[in-house]
Amino acid sequence: MTIVGLDDTDSRERGMCTTHVAARLAERLDASARYLVRLNPAVPYKTRGNAALAVVTDRPPERALAVAEELVDSAAMTGDDRTNPGVVVAPGTPADVPAAVADWTDRAMRDLLDPETAREHCLDHGYRTAAWESGQGLVGALAAVGAPRAWERAGLDPTYETLTYRQRDRWGTDREVDADSLFAAADEWYPRVWDTVDREPGEPVAVPNTPGPVLHGIRGDDPAATRDCAAAVDSEPVAHRATFTTNQGTDAHLAPGTVSAVRDGRSYRLDGTVSDAPETRRGGHVFLELAADDATLDCAAFAPTGRFRDRVRALRVGDELTVCGEVTDGTLKLEKFAVRSLVRTERVTPTCPDCGRTMESAGRGQGYRCRGDCDTAAASKVERATDRRLDLGWYEVPPSARRHVAKPLVRGGFDAPVHPDR
Repeated sequence: MTIVGLDDTDSRERGMCTTHVAARLAERLDASARYLVRLNPAVPYKTRGNAALAVVTDRPPERALAVAEELVDSAAMTGDDRTNPGVVVAPGTPADVPAAVADWTDRAMRDLLDPETAREHCLDHGYRTAAWESGQGLVGALAAVGAPRAWERAGLDPTYETLTYRQRDRWGTDREVDADSLFAAADEWYPRVWDTVDREPGEPVAVPNTPGPVLHGIRGDDPAATRDCAAAVDSEPVAHRATFTTNQGTDAHLAPGTVSAVRDGRSYRLDGTVSDAPETRRGGHVFLELAADDATLDCAAFAPTGRFRDRVRALRVGDELTVCGEVTDGTLKLEKFAVRSLVRTERVTPTCPDCGRTMESAGRGQGYRCRGDCDTAAASKVERATDRRLDLGWYEVPPSARRHVAKPLVRGGFDAPVHPDR
């Protein structure tokens, strides 16, 4: 058996999709398995979703490398200076992958790595490689080789995506997908299939809006359900379909951390207390400050997260949270958060027990007094119960704003009640 990993053949401007190259490679090598691994979504040099791919075949390594090189040569968008493909070919089965390569996969899902170190690892393990331009794609290609073992070792529950590809002459044109059939299919197979549509604004999440070969991608927990859902969508003529085993929807990118020790370019799960009230800034972005252990961190729900911002605006100073997201420029971009405790009272100016009017300050440090003729006074503000528009538990961004690797609440396995956004 042989594993072929590849990465970085696409372009933001010119299209293509590395999954398409992998699907074609799987056909040519008569592959027995296909894997799609989402790497660290915070890397600054990613093209789009930062996915690397691997296929497993019974072809010998030298033949697999020759086929992969020919295919990448003809398909990769190397005219884009951000496109730097890499191919790694490893002999053996996924179970034969050394622990050091699985460690590389773990790091690639959460950290920033370089192609020179990837080359060294490949030399150490006798893996064949091919690289174009800077060879940055070797990082992901090696991570894709180690993905099945890394996921099994971590006890990660894999998910699946069925990708439907367009006929070649339609690339770059508007996609023809019947919205009614897409929404009907999303409802029929939910929750085994998720993040297919965003129901409130009526957005077809599964249909990309970038140039390239993908018509739609259906993600879920059950490979048969993703295939059936994809087949139920009415659309333009289809070239072919491929189903991949993935780490999408698993939160594999999140690392436990502390507010005082976060670094840019990584994604974290952090505990803290709201220390500065949410503020809506220009552009509709909502910011709050989280504090823990004498350190603070800005957290943001940016405008594309839509109605999720209302959940953030409902937070108050003193609420205890767990937050998840990527840190960039010292700010955590909220993907989801859990409310651990809510402040349910507020300190307010007292009212007069005789006339019911709100009292006024009697002067600095002198408490409050009735504004009328009641001759009543109070020493300080009083506690009053307040209604909260949040419950304890997890809240998430809507499907249209969800990262591929972020775990939807509907998948379950969370440590508190969930409030899924469909």
